[in-house]
Amino acid sequence: MSSVFDFTVPTPLGYFAALVRDDESLPLMEAAASIAQDEYPDLDVQQVLGDVDQLLARARRRCGDVTDPLQRLRVFNQFFFRDMGFGGNVNNYYDPDNSYLNVVLRTRRGIPITLAVLWLELAQGLGLKARGVNFPGHFMVKVNLPDGQAVIDPFTGQSLSREDLSERLEPYKRRNGLVDDFDVPVGLYLQAATPRDILARMLRNLKEVHRTQEDWLRLIAVLDRLLILLPDAWTEYRDRGLAWAEMGDNRLAVADLDTYMAQTDDALDRDAIGQRLQELRRALN
Repeated sequence: MSSVFDFTVPTPLGYFAALVRDDESLPLMEAAASIAQDEYPDLDVQQVLGDVDQLLARARRRCGDVTDPLQRLRVFNQFFFRDMGFGGNVNNYYDPDNSYLNVVLRTRRGIPITLAVLWLELAQGLGLKARGVNFPGHFMVKVNLPDGQAVIDPFTGQSLSREDLSERLEPYKRRNGLVDDFDVPVGLYLQAATPRDILARMLRNLKEVHRTQEDWLRLIAVLDRLLILLPDAWTEYRDRGLAWAEMGDNRLAVADLDTYMAQTDDALDRDAIGQRLQELRRALN
């Protein structure tokens, strides 16, 4: 007699898909931690969440009865960056492990986005009005306070003034022609990032690491997640198709590149991708 219950364990990709299905209930910490299952298949994500809960309990004890938000923020930053020693991995910035929260929790070293995810989880657990900021080139966090907002670099723990932020924006603005008449206020770069935005940035950081290292199999795994997270991100189909071509799987390469071509009428690389498609189709025949 067959059971009506299905106890099939979801694949890591299926688990991720279930977590990110709905924006309203997307659990950022759990989804971010689950990304590491591609590299660490035996990873217990619930154990990672348990470790974060223990860290939060310690942070709450440290903050004690401090109720003033600014003072609470100062005590928490002292705990996170000084006492616990979390900070940027300046010696090995492009190590893929910097994108895996289970490793960051162990080594206390990461890149801005992973440090930010952990910092945000704890700050929000302490009742602070904290959000992530998709700042160009370097992910930030901010806290809304009664007298304004504090913007913090999660890589160093430094609190950044408006002048600091303007200075950091200058290279990005010059590169993108956002000067003089096209200039926009700093505040526009400080809008809160959604959990989906944050996960996309995490995955794209990892994507760039694997692409640079020409690690096509790992790159494809990251792109699989990106396309679950952002089903209409057509350039990710293109990049996955090109990665499949590098792996020698012309059939899957053609399928992805066909999708890209069908959805992007005005892409600047249509001619180049069209030519690559023709080569791959000839190789299939």
